[in-house]
Amino acid sequence: MMKRITFLLAFLAAAWGGALTARTSTNLVETNRILIIDPSTMPVAAGHATLTIGPLRRAGGVYSGDYKISVSPYFFKNEKGRLAINVSDVSLAEIAQGKPSAITGTATTSGKGGESRPIVATATPSDLDHGTIKLWFTAGERKMIFEPAYHFAARVPTKAEAMLQVTNRTTNLNSDFPVAYRANLNPNPNPNPNHP
Repeated sequence: MMKRITFLLAFLAAAWGGALTARTSTNLVETNRILIIDPSTMPVAAGHATLTIGPLRRAGGVYSGDYKISVSPYFFKNEKGRLAINVSDVSLAEIAQGKPSAITGTATTSGKGGESRPIVATATPSDLDHGTIKLWFTAGERKMIFEPAYHFAARVPTKAEAMLQVTNRTTNLNSDFPVAYRANLNPNPNPNPNHP
């Protein structure tokens, strides 16, 4: 009889612990965090296009915010507008579990006529707060593919914080180059900050 009671208590503890773990994993998905997507560049004929997306806030399962595409040297192809990315609670849970998730959305250009185009994307998390997103859409007859990094934040970073993040990313990128090339990347090669 004592063995049965011990077994039953152990079984209930394990079942309750499993339910607690499941509950905890779903609580990790905070649906009100802001999505920050880094600027990303892709080559175009004799130039490049840069996609810049502002902080995206979620409402009704949709992350939305401003975007801008700058095409160099073809400035007349620049555009800006609003981005809406559909990210359901299920997709957020997949991302929180470290699984890639397919998402869709639309980009609507601002100004007269406001052309809207579909966007397809795949978010691939590296941890609970960071990852990469591959997104593509068609502009004219060209398929545009960008692969920026993303992270979730509790609030929009200040301008100074955003600049520090960009500086840190640049510093990390510089360390990937051979020493001979780093001197060309650093405008002030003198390591002593007290001397110009």
